[in-house]
Amino acid sequence: MPPVTTVLFDLDGTLVDTAPDMAAALIQLCKEENQPALDYTAIRPQVSNGSIALVKLAFGHQLDDNRLEQLKTRYLKIYQNNLSVQSKLFAQMDKLLTDLETQQIKWGVVTNKPGWLTLPLMQSLQLDTRAACIVSADSTEKRKPHPQPMYYACELCHSRPDECIYIGDAQRDIEAGHNAGMTTMVALYGYIAANENPLAWNANFSIRQPADILTHINNIRGKSFYSP
Repeated sequence: MPPVTTVLFDLDGTLVDTAPDMAAALIQLCKEENQPALDYTAIRPQVSNGSIALVKLAFGHQLDDNRLEQLKTRYLKIYQNNLSVQSKLFAQMDKLLTDLETQQIKWGVVTNKPGWLTLPLMQSLQLDTRAACIVSADSTEKRKPHPQPMYYACELCHSRPDECIYIGDAQRDIEAGHNAGMTTMVALYGYIAANENPLAWNANFSIRQPADILTHINNIRGKSFYSP
């Protein structure tokens, strides 16, 4: 296998723990609409599926298109105004990013989150200037699991797909990585529902914590550079 030059992350549920803020916005929307609010534990596994999935979770799947769009628009406005109140890097992630940078391994983000939410979030966490690329839902015509955003990330990072690792917590992430010819890792610590079987997604590796990423990179590269 070619050397690993670039590590690419999904955003929500892989790089950044955004569930507290996304759940809080949904709970606020429920209060505004006099809808019984869901418990955080019910919301968290659905966060990676985006705003429409969250609205349907809270208000049901029988919404007509106009009502769904109205609720989604309001939800996103609430979330935009409270984008990074509690959101933060997952535990161990900052050290992982620092170690990658020390070893001159580039890292970036490929997400289906729209750019008008992605960039402010990355800026608030002071990650925007560190990332070699930030590819959002509107950066390319196609979205994950299509490989187009993955190829665009490679262009921005000046990397070949076979030199990249893509890490995500949803099946479409693993499919996108495979479709682009990248090595894939499924983040088992992410937003995965109890009825999902991430081991069936056929990722190259499964990781239970960010530090595991370094272990696999060490094995791929044939040497160790990580010292806890």
